Amino acid sequence: MKPIYSQPDVVKPAFDKPTATGPIKRRRFYHKKKWRTLLIIAAILLAIRIALPYILLHYANKRLAEIPGYYGHVYDLDLSLWRGAYKLKDLFIDKEDTISKARTKFIDSRLIDLSLEWKALWHGRLVGKLDFEYPSLRLTKDKTDPAKIQKDTTSFSMLLKSFMPLQVNRCEINHGNIHYVDEGSKPLVDIYMDETHVLAQNLSNVVDSSKLPAKIEATAATYGGTFTFNMRLNPLAGNPLFEMKAKLENADLTKFNEFLLAYANFDIARGKFGMYTELAAADGKFIGYVKPFIKDLKVMGDKDKHDSILHLLWEEIIGAAGVILKNHPHNQIATKIPIEGTFTKNTVTDTWGAIAILLRNAFIQALIPSLDNEIDINSIYNPPSDEKKGFWKKLFNKHK
Repeated sequence: MKPIYSQPDVVKPAFDKPTATGPIKRRRFYHKKKWRTLLIIAAILLAIRIALPYILLHYANKRLAEIPGYYGHVYDLDLSLWRGAYKLKDLFIDKEDTISKARTKFIDSRLIDLSLEWKALWHGRLVGKLDFEYPSLRLTKDKTDPAKIQKDTTSFSMLLKSFMPLQVNRCEINHGNIHYVDEGSKPLVDIYMDETHVLAQNLSNVVDSSKLPAKIEATAATYGGTFTFNMRLNPLAGNPLFEMKAKLENADLTKFNEFLLAYANFDIARGKFGMYTELAAADGKFIGYVKPFIKDLKVMGDKDKHDSILHLLWEEIIGAAGVILKNHPHNQIATKIPIEGTFTKNTVTDTWGAIAILLRNAFIQALIPSLDNEIDINSIYNPPSDEKKGFWKKLFNKHK
């Protein structure tokens, strides 16, 4: 038999073992460098994200302080990069006298949200939207003529453009209020509408190419009554181009007593107020009407016991006129005031026509408390037939 020999173990020399040198070391170095670079970039982006709201807040306040004739400030700013938006918190803008530097409240808002309108992207448009929460607009006497309102509107629009680089297509206002204030009157006049909701859509003509592509809808509460406003317009037109309808119903007229005392030197004990209006504008012209209603009017009451003799006599005259001009079956005083003109000249109102309709409502036929739905942009060129009639034809109008 041949002997069986076991195969001896082969011991590899030490120099054949793999070492952590050469390519392996270089790979580990580049791996660490890559992660270090990513961490640095992430830290820089985080620092920018943290600092950006403060940078924007500083820019906003600097911009607000530079508006000629105004002074504004915003207290805080939140940034939402994931939805392309930021929020201005507790913003106010005051009118500032250029000489005395005295300030008058003008606009303030608890929150303004400026963001990208994602829905418009489906239509291939990059536009923005604005949302206001609890805003307030304060109109003061002697600063509400058309030229000054246009100046204020232009200034505010330019301010919004500096904050919103995109063209605004949608705007919504929630819980707003509008004040008219006369600080120089006795008593002080401060009449207002509150809980105002406004929704303006398609202001940049994203989804409609008609003549009046945009629309504005608004509602508000006014001293127990309701205010409704609807407008179709073309905000991109060179001249104002719109159709507007609005109505105010069942407002408590006694809440306007400070206004009546300040401007007419009488107040009332009872009454409801309503108003209906239509207006259209095109080619620099406008036409429309205002139809006011007063129901269940009573001028004299217990509040007048301590008034002077002259004041009592004046209120007796007002009360008597109210009784004479009232349509007794409907217990209402009403008229219709046609208005027309251009945006560069004074407005023309048909005073005698308004008087004729006032008398017609009282003695011949009551006006209907509603919109007449007779005004549109075509009325600029073809006014309603009633507008062309004289005093007596309006008084004895058989058609209506």
